[in-house]
Amino acid sequence: MFEGQPQDELEAMMKGDSEFRQLLQRHRELDKQVLDAELGVLPLDDNTLSRMKREKLYAKDRLIRMYETKQQHH
Repeated sequence: MFEGQPQDELEAMMKGDSEFRQLLQRHRELDKQVLDAELGVLPLDDNTLSRMKREKLYAKDRLIRMYETKQQHH
């Protein structure tokens, strides 16, 4: 998600904004769980998987908005 961004900027946001850090950690956790479910490693029903994908997408959108807002104020 932030692969093209300077790592130091991302780390600064994680240190300075606890909401951003928690949301990024949650997104990474969901990303791994969704991948595991799709690979068949983590057995989940379709409703749970769909809910997790929606939450992951919401987290991604929120993180991107937070990051872009922070960049505009610099």
